[in-house]
Amino acid sequence: MSDESKILKPALILGCGDIGVRVARLVQASGGDVAGLVREETGAERLQRFKVQPVIGNLDFPETLVDLPTRNRLVFYFAPPPGGGPFDSRMRNFCQAVDPGQLPSKVVYISTSGVYGDCGGEWVTEATPLNPQTSRAQRRADAEAVLLAWGKEHQVSVVLLRVTGIYGPGRLPLARIQQGHPILCEQESPPTNRIHADDLAEVCVKAAEKAVDGDIFNVSDGCPGTMTQYFNAVSDLLGLPRLSQIDMAEAKQVMNPMMLSYLTETRRMDNSKMIEKLDVVLRYPDLESGLQNVIAQLDDPNMGYLGSIGH
Repeated sequence: MSDESKILKPALILGCGDIGVRVARLVQASGGDVAGLVREETGAERLQRFKVQPVIGNLDFPETLVDLPTRNRLVFYFAPPPGGGPFDSRMRNFCQAVDPGQLPSKVVYISTSGVYGDCGGEWVTEATPLNPQTSRAQRRADAEAVLLAWGKEHQVSVVLLRVTGIYGPGRLPLARIQQGHPILCEQESPPTNRIHADDLAEVCVKAAEKAVDGDIFNVSDGCPGTMTQYFNAVSDLLGLPRLSQIDMAEAKQVMNPMMLSYLTETRRMDNSKMIEKLDVVLRYPDLESGLQNVIAQLDDPNMGYLGSIGH
């Protein structure tokens, strides 16, 4: 934590999953208490194990969002949009649920690098125009716009984090590897971007500390690789056979649309603004160091391989 801000304000985390818990630990270590929105009692029990105060509510049902503990809190909005369509109704429900007398001090929103669309493998900065081409990315762009407009109307600081593929303990594509799904051949595999889950959590807290209203940050380790390189490295790490490789023509026939979108929308994410303005020192600045950390955390009972490719 920075010397000038060792104690963070109390926080509310919407979407308190893996990244939310990592952020909660950092906020708690700084002296701040944390509440987390959960849909049901089973989720509440999980948060209580991490000393996070559960708040029962569902972003799909506005009537359950009465009296959210938002007043003068840092809000970390990590909840994904609902499936389908170009709009994020959950973000709208949150904004409408916050009473004008209960405004938070700041909202940090995890968006996705997908809002930039296909950039032909070129380097992307925060000034690159948005061009969301999948409905998933369109929902994220919509959420960004809704939150920024709400923040401006109510004079609440809003910070956007455009996050790349997240990996780490609990976030490796184990199921896909075990099922033997093929991957794109190395010579056709385009650049992809990643960030270790622990580094992402640190960026979120740094954004709460240091970012100002309207700030946007690309979040990645700044060391692009390829999806094929990633799958091979994970297979090697876990002692599993490497997946077979196919060309793009065959991939378009057998891969699901989400996986294809990761391979056909290409860009290299410039993270220099994140590094410089937020004073971030990445613990895992490349895939090799990050995967070594995964091995070190395998004994953590709270972490398991969930089989995620990432954002």
